Amino acid sequence: MEGMILELGYALDTFYFLMCTALVMWMAAGFAMLEAGLVRSKNTVEILNKNVLLYGIACTAYLFVGYNIMYPGSPVSSVIPGIDFLLGTDNTVEDVTLGGDGAPYYSSMADFIFQAVFAAATMSIVSGAVAERMRLWPFLVFSIFMVSVIYPVSGYWKWGGGFLDELGFQDFAGSIVVHAAGASAALAAVLLVGARKGKYGPKGEVRAIPGANLPMATLGMFILWMGWFGFNGGSELKIANVEEANAVAMIFVNTNAAAAAGAVVAALFARFLFGKTDITMTINGALAGLVSITAEPLMPSAGLAVLIGAVGGIVVVVSVLGLDKLKLDDPVGAISVHGTAGIWGIFAVLLSNPDATFMGQLIGTLVIIAWMFAASMVVLVILNKVMPLRVSEEEELEGMDIHECGMLAYPEFGPASQASDMHSGGDSGQSAARSKPVSNPAIS
Repeated sequence: MEGMILELGYALDTFYFLMCTALVMWMAAGFAMLEAGLVRSKNTVEILNKNVLLYGIACTAYLFVGYNIMYPGSPVSSVIPGIDFLLGTDNTVEDVTLGGDGAPYYSSMADFIFQAVFAAATMSIVSGAVAERMRLWPFLVFSIFMVSVIYPVSGYWKWGGGFLDELGFQDFAGSIVVHAAGASAALAAVLLVGARKGKYGPKGEVRAIPGANLPMATLGMFILWMGWFGFNGGSELKIANVEEANAVAMIFVNTNAAAAAGAVVAALFARFLFGKTDITMTINGALAGLVSITAEPLMPSAGLAVLIGAVGGIVVVVSVLGLDKLKLDDPVGAISVHGTAGIWGIFAVLLSNPDATFMGQLIGTLVIIAWMFAASMVVLVILNKVMPLRVSEEEELEGMDIHECGMLAYPEFGPASQASDMHSGGDSGQSAARSKPVSNPAIS
């Protein structure tokens, strides 16, 4: 009977793990829709290609190399992980029914696939930040290095039992390990490829470049919000008893509360600053709330989760405006959402987790950000020598869809359609309207 109970718990925890994996995988659709909605129509196909292919490359690279660096069977030290290739065998019935503290309570294959979709999410952060001017294939080559080595090394330092874990660095689901890590790599790429043409004026003025499809971007935000329940909830790793089930429920409540507060407060703050309720700030406020609570979604009360998300909503608005002042062009606000809000979130852990210390959180944050930025910069600089990262001025002007992918996402509004309308005397009003957006110039 005891063995049957252990097997049933193993099956339930594995099933829960896999369902959370599916939710996190669905975040790939969220990133794709968010980014496709916030870029101009002439770059839509290319950004969709980036998101589909980076997911495929990330999962493959993590399968062959990355997972075994992040969770090595025989680590060299607490700083240097070991390395194996491919995956080992799964747990046996005997492994499970032996019981005890060391007995597995979910499938090791479920653990791999859950970690793989986390790795893909980390890489997705980079794609939005360099949208509209970084070539497709250099980006995909970089993703191989990012997911095979760069991200797994810093992941090992915390989640693989490395020195940051030994130090007491607390990051439950990855405000720094995933989100700020991706933002740090994105920052390195943004510094190298530069801003989009026309984004900043000669006197330092910031010019808005509105996205082509805000309904799509809003859909992307809601998909990400939904996927975050798997992101944070799955990180509890277990659900098959009353205590763990209650913990998962609390994580869901806090995750939702922080996102809701982030959206509302960001919208209110943007209206206070500009007199308008900017949907892009509302979207990023929700995502910033999610990133902020990710470092510790279990221990805060629901009220504290609201506060953490609300501060995240303010932080992201200030960060977006600050990066524009520095002429760091981030079309989707990825660095602000995942980086700045991630930093706030890791220190917000101190408000509820008694095991967290200020120095532990500070050292963990600095180490991971420095590693991700420096390692990414080195790889990107070398890669830029071999295959230039940035598109030409002509390609940027005409759009990456035609030059990189040979097609348009919205062909009825493309150059050929406009030419046909002019020849036939038709009205191309929609295209004209799209070329004259109304937007607050202070908001990117």
